[in-house]
Amino acid sequence: MADTTTYPLRLPHSIKAAAENLARAEGISMNQFIATAVAEKLSALSTADFFVLRAQRAKPDALDKILNRQGGEPPRAGDELP
Repeated sequence: MADTTTYPLRLPHSIKAAAENLARAEGISMNQFIATAVAEKLSALSTADFFVLRAQRAKPDALDKILNRQGGEPPRAGDELP
C-alpha cells in the first residue's frame, strides 16, 4: 500500500483473538487481515448499492415486451426447461 494512514482500533477480545487465529492460518499479518476485511465489506456494500440503483431504473413494461415478443428461434436440444 503506497498511501496509507493509521487508525486506532478497539476490538472485543474475542473478535481480536479470532482475527489473529485466522490471520495466522492465512499466513498474513493482523494489519493485512483487517485491511482486507474492510475492503471486502466496502465492496459488498458498494455492490448492494449498485443493484439498488439499477433496480430503480428498471422498466417492467419493457421486460414484458421482450419476454413476450414473437419470433426468434426455438430452444436447441438440451435447452428445454425440466
